[in-house]
Amino acid sequence: MSTAWDLLIVTKDDAAGTPVDADDLSLALAGAELLDLVDSPAAALDGDRIVPGPPVTTSDSLLDQAAAALVRQEPYETVDQWLWRRGEKLSSAYTEALETQGYAVRPHHRWLPGRSDRAVLVDSPARERAAERWASGEPVLSVLAAAVGVPGGEAGRPDSVADEDGATVLAAVGNAVTELEAERQRRRIENDAFDNIWRAP
Repeated sequence: MSTAWDLLIVTKDDAAGTPVDADDLSLALAGAELLDLVDSPAAALDGDRIVPGPPVTTSDSLLDQAAAALVRQEPYETVDQWLWRRGEKLSSAYTEALETQGYAVRPHHRWLPGRSDRAVLVDSPARERAAERWASGEPVLSVLAAAVGVPGGEAGRPDSVADEDGATVLAAVGNAVTELEAERQRRRIENDAFDNIWRAP
């Protein structure tokens, strides 16, 4: 399983039930994918530019899709550009795959057959691996989890990752999530101001 899968499972397995914004998670998942691609021959970083490597095939179809999505024309894509492009609705794709591949199920209510709750993780080697990585305080997973607001990842900072490429990607994820929240706040302010206009006597 990849870093993206570990992150997804940690967010779903959060004992506190912390709600994770889907858009924030999508950005973090895109960053997690890029970290795994950089760790393989599929990609490398030249500053903040993603230089594609030879095509690779793994046992992870979503990671293969990420590798195939790399921009192969110079000047290549920046890490920030990758996060916004690849991250679009990525959390939905991973959540769907989580259920399709049997790592989670949706409980059905006996008396309300039309109703189902959010997907619940089942015991699996993937869940155990993610739990072990999370319990160990592994910096990369901690930083990614902190970016989407999962308790327990607050100690993780991009500069706690010794690898320069990893720190670059993680810092970009943090900046993108912050930028997204700033945009949300701007829209809330605009909406509140609009509402106040109509409420004025």
